[in-house]
Order: sequence, then structure tokens, then C-alpha cells
Amino acid sequence: MELFYAYEVSGGVVMLDAEESNHCVKVLRHRAGDDIDVIDGLGTLYHCRLTLDSPKGAEAQVLEAMQGWNSHPYHLTIGCCPTKNNDRFEWFVEKATEIGVDCIVPLIGEHSERKVYKTDRAKRIALAAAKQSLKARIPEIAEPVTVKEYVKGEIPDQVGDEVKGMVGDEVKLIAYCFEGDQKRQSIKDVLEQSKAKNITVLIGPEGDFSKEEAEAAIANGYIPVHLGPSRLRTETAAVTAAEAVYFTFL
Repeated sequence: MELFYAYEVSGGVVMLDAEESNHCVKVLRHRAGDDIDVIDGLGTLYHCRLTLDSPKGAEAQVLEAMQGWNSHPYHLTIGCCPTKNNDRFEWFVEKATEIGVDCIVPLIGEHSERKVYKTDRAKRIALAAAKQSLKARIPEIAEPVTVKEYVKGEIPDQVGDEVKGMVGDEVKLIAYCFEGDQKRQSIKDVLEQSKAKNITVLIGPEGDFSKEEAEAAIANGYIPVHLGPSRLRTETAAVTAAEAVYFTFL
């Protein structure tokens, strides 16, 4: 199944940007009259008929709209510290999108080796992964924020509204490697016991969260969890957390 992404849907017409149009018309050789499937990135799949086969700006008439197409029954935010090797963080973005995540927040921790992170490439990777894994919703990639700002809710205005909290049942988890004053629980056990569908999981940098960051998170309602006995890389831990949520709702 081929999926295209529409940057605009208006009056029953979907419009593809130059990159999507080129792929549709020049690479895959679709012509006016062909049926194509288009996602809007917000959860809707449009079954369409191509009306303008321009490689610079293709357009198609909507025949059917399917809201919530291939959606998952939970809302997952993963706050993860970008890795020193950017390829590893991008691998996490790709795999988490394939599994099922709604928002990814790049966190800057006290022990982070990468203190600056630009989101443009991650957004492109999330789009490609959503299309590849047959999803109509593309996860939001928020702008970076420090760990302490995020756990305290002191989130800058440029961070998307979706990151600032959801209405309804919620469980907030922070995964770190050391045992603090509050004993860590298995992420699997917490997810099964809470039955919450609005889930936030925080994953630290290569040097782990600081003790002060963990204490700030716990003071603001985060439950300390572990992901098992193995010592995992940051990106592996983040994907494992996404999988734990995914399998809880199968």
C-alpha cells in the first residue's frame, strides 16, 4: 500500500507538496484518474482520485475519509535525551513511530552530552516512518526542553500544545538506572496496574538522569521504573518503553 502525505486538505481536495508530488508522479508514475491514498498526519486517511498530475504540485479529489485509521488505543509521550551520536536518536524516532508514539520530546539533562538539538530531520524521519508503517498520524516532535522544566510543567511556549498535558487518566513514568529513596518498579507492572491510556515515559542520557532530576520528577508525580536487568543504551531504552506500552494494549 502506497501512502502520500498532504500538507493541505480543503474543500474535498488534497494537495501534495513538491517532494510528495515528485514521488507520486515522476517516481511511481501515477497519472490523473489513478486512485491514491493520502494521510493528513493528524489521523485521517483519504482515499482519493488524482486530478492534477504535476510533479511540482499534485492534487486529488477525496472519495472517502477514514478518521482514526490504524490508530492505537493510547496516547504516548516519550521524553528522551538526544544521544551524542545523532544517528542513534534518529533510529529511536523511526522505530518508536513504527511501534506507536504520539509525541517525542527531546530532553536536555544535566548529564547530557548533546546540549543542542534541531528537530527538522527528526520530523522528516517521523513522516517517512509513519507512511512506511501505515499510520495516518505522524508523531509530534517537540522543541527541546530541559528535564527539570519539563517535569515541573515549566514548558516554553514553542513546545506544542499536545506536550503540555492531556485530559483524563494519566500515568507519568521516569526510567533511570540507580535505586533512589523510592524503589523502582517494573514498567510492565505499573502499566498493567494503572490501566491509564495517557502515558508519559522519560528516558535519560548516556550518563543517566541526575539524582536532582529524578527527585524533581518524583515530586511532580512521576513513578520511578526500570526496564529489566539489562543495561540499555538510551535509544534502546526508549524503544523498549514504547514496546512495553504497545504490548500492554494488544
